[in-house]
Amino acid sequence: MIIWLDGTLRDAESSQVSVFDHGLTVGDGVFETLKAADGRAFAMTRHLARLATSARLLGLPEPDLDEVRRACAAVLDANPMPLGRLRVTYTGGIAPLGSDRGATTPTLVVALAETSRRPDVTAAVTVPWTRNERGALAGAKSTSYGENVVALAHAHKRGATEALFANTVGALCEGTGSNVFVVLDGELHTPPLSSGCLAGITRALVLEWTGAKETDLPFDVLDRAEEVFLTSSLRDVQAVRALDGRQLPAAPGPVTAKAMRVFDERSAADPDPQTG
Repeated sequence: MIIWLDGTLRDAESSQVSVFDHGLTVGDGVFETLKAADGRAFAMTRHLARLATSARLLGLPEPDLDEVRRACAAVLDANPMPLGRLRVTYTGGIAPLGSDRGATTPTLVVALAETSRRPDVTAAVTVPWTRNERGALAGAKSTSYGENVVALAHAHKRGATEALFANTVGALCEGTGSNVFVVLDGELHTPPLSSGCLAGITRALVLEWTGAKETDLPFDVLDRAEEVFLTSSLRDVQAVRALDGRQLPAAPGPVTAKAMRVFDERSAADPDPQTG
């Protein structure tokens, strides 16, 4: 496997990042995950814009998005595969062993791993932990993923692939690596960004392409939703067939099935849909 590390393509097995890198020691970094099909990453422009936003939220130097784009193209070209997970990681670079940042330049790593298409349906669980919608990292796609690791392990022990969080005021927020949509009385809703959820790229496209509504939703809406689905770069639109053991009658239901179809058609027609 060939990766990009700080300006050059390198063999992954012999590449090294310092043990003093702030991304390693304190999670001071941001990242993006893109779906790559046959050497073409989906929604690159939107992902790079979010990378820059996340870096600003953490106070990291502005990433050189032209370099990131070149790095992604080089890694995709060097590692041909039908479907891949393209990961861009941008950290604070070498720093003291503490929260203070160092004076070195940030670290940029771009890597690719082969993956397979997700199933159309999955199971999810709720977890007792909360997202902090007022926290310093709210809205940033940060490498500080410890909470997600714990929650996802909790889900896996219960036969699910995703765990869903409320926020500190008891509103529905998001999954560990996905956004969540619910159908109520035949209408499609998803939590607003003010809930603390990540501004997912697939979430935004589903909102634009389906006319779904951003709605403040209590966490227990999951107990009465007619349909539930998840969105992310690798899930696309994925129906939830079971939630905390409750079977949803028909997954994917009609609203979810339409969202899946619309997303598949629109994303195939335009691999880099622009914002606005």
